[in-house]
Amino acid sequence: MNERLHSVLAQRGIPPESLAEVCEVDPKTVSRWLGGRVPHARHRFRVARHLRVEELFLWPAPERSALQQGAGSERELVTTYQNRASVPRDTWLSLLKSAQEQISVLVFSGTFFAQSNPHVAKMLAERASEGVRVRLCFGDPNGQAVAIRGREEGIGDTLAAKIRASLTYYRPLLSEAGCEVRLHDTTLYTSMFRYDNNLLANPHVWGQPASANPILHLRRADTTGWFDNYAQSFEAVWATARPWTPDEEGPASHGQD
Repeated sequence: MNERLHSVLAQRGIPPESLAEVCEVDPKTVSRWLGGRVPHARHRFRVARHLRVEELFLWPAPERSALQQGAGSERELVTTYQNRASVPRDTWLSLLKSAQEQISVLVFSGTFFAQSNPHVAKMLAERASEGVRVRLCFGDPNGQAVAIRGREEGIGDTLAAKIRASLTYYRPLLSEAGCEVRLHDTTLYTSMFRYDNNLLANPHVWGQPASANPILHLRRADTTGWFDNYAQSFEAVWATARPWTPDEEGPASHGQD
């Protein structure tokens, strides 16, 4: 299956039937392209021009594919988004619903995660009831890392307040088997949203909110690459994070000055 073509069509909001009209082919032909068949050169050109992407992104040249056997990172990149708002809501929902083993989230506040889907806690609980391990890791609102990020973004204590507000959405998960919520006090270089072998990585640019920065959609390949590097960094932060206790008050007890 051509995952990149699928993703770009979803991102642009273009149905396969519309692409068939542009290329003057039968819709079944587009279905075959989505299934992995490589179109003729003239059709590849039309598709790439219509979707405003490089042709080699959708259909890597054979010689490039051969080189990528030793460069798993290139093959792991499904697509990119200019910013977090550019990720279609259906993408978030479909990844969450299709997860079979784990859902792992690393953020500071992750406010949008609940605000864009008011039923996210219920959906996560349902996935957990079906055997999916759910791990949510938020910034410690009393920690130094959050205070520093708030100053860097010029919003002061607002970030800590956003985290406390965001956590209220997930209170029901604490009583659900298979669900864990923790707080971390580490520098957050990248927000991460992992659904089994799919991972949306949201790298941070200094002084800008995460929402203004790009998203990389990665899919795990058969070689160690970007996906595994990000996944390992999540595990490292998770291991040092502390369980969230609702209604806790006062500064976090981490031995911070």
